[in-house]
Amino acid sequence: MRSLKPLRLFALTVALLLSFTTPALADLLALLNYESKPNQSVRREGIAIMEIDPESSDFGKILMEIPLPPDLVAHHIFFNRDRTKAYITALGKSILHVVDLTKFPYRLHAIDVPDCQVGEDLVVSEDNQTWYLTCMGSSTVIMGDAVKDQPIKTISASGSADAFILYPHGIAIHNGIDRVLITSTVKPDMSEQGDTVTVLEAKTGKVLSTHKLASKPAPAKSAPVEIMFAPNADPPVVHITNMLEATLWAGIWDPKTQTFSFHQIDDFGPRQQGMPLEMLYNAKGDRLYVTTAKPGFVNLYDNSDPRQPKFLKAIPAAPGAHHSVLSPDERYLFVQNSLLNLEGMSDGSITVIDLKDDKVLGSIDTLKAQGFNPNCIMLLPNHFKQGGLRANAR
Repeated sequence: MRSLKPLRLFALTVALLLSFTTPALADLLALLNYESKPNQSVRREGIAIMEIDPESSDFGKILMEIPLPPDLVAHHIFFNRDRTKAYITALGKSILHVVDLTKFPYRLHAIDVPDCQVGEDLVVSEDNQTWYLTCMGSSTVIMGDAVKDQPIKTISASGSADAFILYPHGIAIHNGIDRVLITSTVKPDMSEQGDTVTVLEAKTGKVLSTHKLASKPAPAKSAPVEIMFAPNADPPVVHITNMLEATLWAGIWDPKTQTFSFHQIDDFGPRQQGMPLEMLYNAKGDRLYVTTAKPGFVNLYDNSDPRQPKFLKAIPAAPGAHHSVLSPDERYLFVQNSLLNLEGMSDGSITVIDLKDDKVLGSIDTLKAQGFNPNCIMLLPNHFKQGGLRANAR
């Protein structure tokens, strides 16, 4: 942990505690879980709390750190619905960590999930009672009690040809229609690729149907990776990034048939972009931001009609452009540039984009300079604005 003067540490503690009752603070603090780059002799993991406000004198500084086990391979951070808890998934161990954000200093509590290998994404039901965790290595989805934070049911692959879960990664929930949607991405060693989205009944976890998402015949190996419900869409609409096919898709809910229909929205290939990953909406829901890791861009869309978002422009980030967050006033977009320590897609920086002029202001190289790659970026709860219903993290 970086040393702080006692007075500064006390002030930070008070500020963090007050953040749960104060609507706005001068600071813009982000949570970033990070890991050592492959060329480091000693492996290290942790969660950094960093000042990312471009106008702050502490811009880019790590204010405190939470150490993590060096073999955990912490992956993503997700909030519950009232943002009183943060969940950290892990690729290296069958453990889900939870942090009580109402108590400072923050402490990690490990939840054993023995049926889960390579834990990826997590969503919490709208009543804040149940979480769903995708496990790409074991082809399972774990339902858990979000109050007691313990697993209650394991959903595994079905023998039916039209209802199965394979290499689950992305997950989105809409309790209004009692549905959970899950992407089939890749086997963890990348030796096999999926090309489907599976639909579950949210209350029971029952597998209802599976749908091909690819522009080519099977085996298309399109690898749908992330999925999100567009805010305020009626009827509900989900957006999906096809990682290996480099396309963007939409799924539209039909209230009469109680089913989804899927179609392609955009193709990143003609713009010489590959590996589309994460999506982010503004609070109103009329803007959609999609990152592509290769070579590293953010694509801006007019999402006034979520059934067919209109591409506006692409802004360069850095290799491995992955997760992103908006400042509360939606002036700035921050992009974390690292994907699984993969060569050519793990720059390690955070790109800062001014959305007023749609231009890059610069980058935060704090972790990169220390030999680390950030794996995820989230704003602390008092700064967080939710847009979309994927994993309560965007």
